[in-house]
Amino acid sequence: DVDLNLEERQIVGLIGPNGAGKSTLFNVITSIYRPDAGDIYLRGNNITGHSPHKICRLGISRTFQLVKTFLSMTALENVMVGSIYGNGLRGKKARGSALEALELVELTDKRDVITAHMTLSDRRLLEVARALASKPLVALLDEPMAGLNPSEIMKMMQVINRAREEKDVAVLWVEHKVDAIFHLCDRVVVLDYGRKIAEGNPEQIAKNSKVIEAYLGKAPA
Repeated sequence: DVDLNLEERQIVGLIGPNGAGKSTLFNVITSIYRPDAGDIYLRGNNITGHSPHKICRLGISRTFQLVKTFLSMTALENVMVGSIYGNGLRGKKARGSALEALELVELTDKRDVITAHMTLSDRRLLEVARALASKPLVALLDEPMAGLNPSEIMKMMQVINRAREEKDVAVLWVEHKVDAIFHLCDRVVVLDYGRKIAEGNPEQIAKNSKVIEAYLGKAPA
């Protein structure tokens, strides 16, 4: 039972305990799962029930918790999958869109590297680049910081903010790195057992008793 809206150029965090329904919500939005009830709208148009590839063409792209890069392909070829299949571009336009996305995530110098030889951090950035190569209105990022060290987390935060500032992308972002969520997000939504239990700015969420009980926990005395 989730009522959620995302404004243009907003970064909204989606947090909650494991099993709260965060990734399931992403799967419903992108039509991997069909909703039992309710509708999904993009710029006032009902997109409920469209195929996943059409959802992407309409302007919603995503990444996944588990990195899903094509290991035998180069970084550039991976990102071109997003520009070709996600946005219908071909030839030089597809390559140009992919190179633009690689530049945003600072992987241009690794465009010819086979993905299997890249670090986890670079492959996570590559997934973000592939999502952005389809030129989305909305990017759904599912734990893009999982497994990253503090410096890599900082770089990912910069990339997410750059996507908003330079590409006007709205971001819905699932993450367990709560400090990063609170630092970067305009608004935070909290799920627990498939229901929205709170929504507000980071300061409001940090002080919300329901959120503290369900997810954040009390600070040690």
